[in-house]
Amino acid sequence: MVSLVPANPVSADFRAAVSGAITAFLDGQAETLASIHPATAPLLERARVFTDGGKRLRPAFCAWAYAAVAGSEDLPDAVVRAAASLDVLHVSALMHDDVMDASDYRRGVPAAHRQFEADHRSAAWRGDPEQFGRAGAILLGDLLLVWSEEMYRRSGLGTVELGRGRPHLEAVRTEVTAGQYLDVLAQARDPHALSRTPEGRRHLTELTRTVVTWKSASYTIRRPLLLGAALAGGSDDQLDALTAFAQPLGRAFQYRDDVLGIYGDEALTGKDSGEDLRVGKLTLLVAEAFGRASEADAAELAGLFGDPGLDAAGVARARAIIDSSGATGAVEEEIDREFDRAMAALAGSDLSDDGRAGLTALARLAVRRDF
Repeated sequence: MVSLVPANPVSADFRAAVSGAITAFLDGQAETLASIHPATAPLLERARVFTDGGKRLRPAFCAWAYAAVAGSEDLPDAVVRAAASLDVLHVSALMHDDVMDASDYRRGVPAAHRQFEADHRSAAWRGDPEQFGRAGAILLGDLLLVWSEEMYRRSGLGTVELGRGRPHLEAVRTEVTAGQYLDVLAQARDPHALSRTPEGRRHLTELTRTVVTWKSASYTIRRPLLLGAALAGGSDDQLDALTAFAQPLGRAFQYRDDVLGIYGDEALTGKDSGEDLRVGKLTLLVAEAFGRASEADAAELAGLFGDPGLDAAGVARARAIIDSSGATGAVEEEIDREFDRAMAALAGSDLSDDGRAGLTALARLAVRRDF
């Protein structure tokens, strides 16, 4: 059992409990993989690498919703394991995301597909190393998805509790997959061309907001909260209040992530801060920049955006155009508005006082990124 602390909602003890639960589960999978074939060892090794660490936000939102409904900060071990399964699910999505984005790094180390690619090159195997790398990472993501469900099912929760939580786990897997497809669809649109007309600008911003709602807000905050509340036997009113809190907070969280993706400190984000510009990642910040920039600046940004060879000078110039357009300030204002909406919804909720305090502190961490 671990005790949650409202003033420190993702405490070292909580993170250690989540890490321990994941490690113990992966230890249990080692014999299974070894019995299949020793050559599967890199799957387990990389599962350990990429599930180790991270902000543990999804387990934390699940845990704090449980505490806020249960009225106790003492978290049963079974609930810790169920909450931790959300991070295994999260890492499965990251493996696939990195393949789709052709990302080179994840959490400060080479992305999984780059590591599998390196295996192929070092062994001088037959075929295309890059294709092998992508295949390995996709299969690792699939395996982690399967394992996340297994970890939840074996968490030690009773049949009734498992049944209450299952609809939210089923929903989040569908929502994040559909949201990811919408994101792929958004990346296929030309933001410069769309931004030149009022109708195109509206379509661009609506599309980015829809992606954020389903790929991030529901997946990162709403469903983890609803899972934790359901495990504790939360009422419909409590679940509705948590949804009203979660959706604007989830959007604010993703908008902050998008700002950090262009302006962030690489030591904190674990990836090259110019990567989002090089891969041409369409976000609300980018959509606002194209819509607000002058024709000349928008055309110049279009030439930089999505250039895989973009150097440091090009990254700096793209940042300058985005900032001078007023997009950064506009997105910061939207972050503040969404955060305030979330706080208002939480204040009016029928949850324990300590639970609301923990969720408030956790919300500030999620949006302000003061870890």
